[in-house]
Amino acid sequence: MRALEERIQEKGRVLDGNILKVDSFFNHQVDPELMMLMGKDFAEHFREKGITKVLTLEVSGIAMALTAALELGVPMVFAKKIKSLTLNDQVFVSQVYSYTKETTYEIRVDKRFLNDQDRVLIIDDFLANGEALKGLIDLCDQAKAQVAGIGIGIEKVFQGGGDKARQAGYEVYSQARIKAFEEGKVIFE
Repeated sequence: MRALEERIQEKGRVLDGNILKVDSFFNHQVDPELMMLMGKDFAEHFREKGITKVLTLEVSGIAMALTAALELGVPMVFAKKIKSLTLNDQVFVSQVYSYTKETTYEIRVDKRFLNDQDRVLIIDDFLANGEALKGLIDLCDQAKAQVAGIGIGIEKVFQGGGDKARQAGYEVYSQARIKAFEEGKVIFE
């Protein structure tokens, strides 16, 4: 998606450890117009898949997942990272390793919001090694929900997570596919 790639070139910063910092418009401060464009693009790509729910992770995927759900006319569900007193034991739980935070945490979705009748579009902000994606797919598997597609804002192709998901038979659509970081610059596929 050209608008996202342009914004990454303009405002993204490459940090040590293959980390792309896009917090000024993407995952800390959020550009709502860009999120609307991204949601519309995801919806157009997956419109014929019979999506009944959009699933993402708390927190960074919420903005783009919400706009995609709005465009598709379906509910958006986010997997919670923090256990809450208001979330009972009737939940699907999976574990996710965070590359940028270097920690493993549990994600959970209330069983009322994901079931065997659902055709799910998973949306996430980044795809690198595929750990978060693996956890979201596991939640769908536990619910016996069908993963109808995967929408990614930024895929770091060189880290292999997208290839693993595609080889497992999932349709992965990434709006910005990064081939490499070279001398502090982002190189797109």
